Amino acid sequence: MKKLPLTVCLVALMAVGCTHKSQQKNNLGDDSSSVSHATLQEFETKVGDKVYFAFDSSALSNDARATLDKQVGFMKEYPNLKFVIEGHCDKRGTIEYNLALGERRANSEKEYLVQNGVNPDRVTVISFGKEKPAVEGDTEEAFSQNRRGVTVIR
Repeated sequence: MKKLPLTVCLVALMAVGCTHKSQQKNNLGDDSSSVSHATLQEFETKVGDKVYFAFDSSALSNDARATLDKQVGFMKEYPNLKFVIEGHCDKRGTIEYNLALGERRANSEKEYLVQNGVNPDRVTVISFGKEKPAVEGDTEEAFSQNRRGVTVIR
């Protein structure tokens, strides 16, 4: 009978210890869980997580630079966050060509962010080529929405 209360106490202490450690990790600011859902929404809607590219191009338009300028401000406001820039293409072209183009697009965004004061260690790039379209279809409107770079908080 004496073992049961001791076992209950040990389980309770272990649960409190695990919860405390989990809360400490979340408050360190070393991952996106330290950012509120509202802040993540702000990044996507007010700052802008997407920039768009012209056909067969990785050059940044004025609109893309304006969005990236807002991203720079956000990144400076949250210096502990890390980001991934995803490069995407429309479905025209080969898989290999679009993977390379998506990488060039993501890298042009990263270079712009770094030139404007973001630590390059905070930003990684990945290309999905034409494998993850935002919009299905064979229209110029669909193609234009798929030629994009998306910045994601890691």
